[in-house]
Amino acid sequence: METVYLVLENGMAFAGHPIGAWKGTDPGLETVGELVFTTGMTGYLETLTDPSYAGQIILQTFPLIGNYGLIPEDFEGACHAKGYVVRELCDAPSNFRSRGTLDTFLKEQGIPGICGVDTRALTRLIREQGVMNACLCRAVPEDLEPVKAYAVQHVVAQVSTPAAQVFEPWNTGDGSLCFRNTENRPLCSYNVALLDYGAKRNIIRSLQKRGCRVTLLPHDTTAEEILALAPDGLMLSNGPGDPAENVFEVEQLRNLVGKLPIFGICLGHQLCALAMGGKTYKLKYGHRGTNQPVTDGVHTWITTQNHGYAVETGSMQGIAHLSFRNANDGSCEGLDYPGKRCFTVQFHPEACAGPHDTDFLFDRFLRMIRGEED
Repeated sequence: METVYLVLENGMAFAGHPIGAWKGTDPGLETVGELVFTTGMTGYLETLTDPSYAGQIILQTFPLIGNYGLIPEDFEGACHAKGYVVRELCDAPSNFRSRGTLDTFLKEQGIPGICGVDTRALTRLIREQGVMNACLCRAVPEDLEPVKAYAVQHVVAQVSTPAAQVFEPWNTGDGSLCFRNTENRPLCSYNVALLDYGAKRNIIRSLQKRGCRVTLLPHDTTAEEILALAPDGLMLSNGPGDPAENVFEVEQLRNLVGKLPIFGICLGHQLCALAMGGKTYKLKYGHRGTNQPVTDGVHTWITTQNHGYAVETGSMQGIAHLSFRNANDGSCEGLDYPGKRCFTVQFHPEACAGPHDTDFLFDRFLRMIRGEED
């Protein structure tokens, strides 16, 4: 079997075998990206189709990937990853829902990958030295400047919907709406606008099953255009890249906070903090996986996360209340804005894949829409 290489920007090279889409026999750089690791034991399909991975080479820490095959119903969006790294790729999946192999999916999506490398050694390296760029290639390059110079930039525009889309509430099939909150109370139908910075599909589904009509909007929709729609509430989605480069989006949120109920997730959480005068910073190696603990000081929940940046807690003093923090490193995981009808979280309460511990936050958003909570 052919040997290919994963080469880090510091010059370290890891030999393995090609998977996915490799072009011809060119010995040059096949792909360059920011190498990040995710710790989920399951959910590789949701990971590969999460737009938040745009511009990045995904490293799976769990040693066996692809064992339940390809299941299109589990996709969270389009695949925007730059590459894929696994220890062992299963070529004979076993699952009644499977429609093919993961290798076939990578080829169809034009994503090159590598298998047979020591992914745990790579993970330890990133944890010690921090996130770094890497390339996939057939021969170790002498010049690593193109790799070192790479940066994930302007990716929100690449992953956002080009035009508004409407998603109707779910129903039982007989015309009646089929949705209840965690208290098993029927909910009224609401119109929710969702700003798409790279939204995962399960955010839409989580609203639909609660009886919401969801209007997915492009990332560059203006505050005036959103208010003109007169939505009952506004959701800010997850997304890729450095939040601070989204200057236009931040300015629009500055003109929206306080004017309607707002719930932000992941990048939406960071952009809202910037809009209110806060600051963000890049984490050493980010939080990615389905086993990230967050706490409010009394309770602890296990959450799904995928982000490389965080809100600087100190910058939010006098602006917002810290509602959740990461139980491992103490970083900001949630903010409440008193009197603004706005709250945001860094983690994914829609959790697909992952635990559903914090699904109740969608019900909190609807209580805010109903005026039952400030």
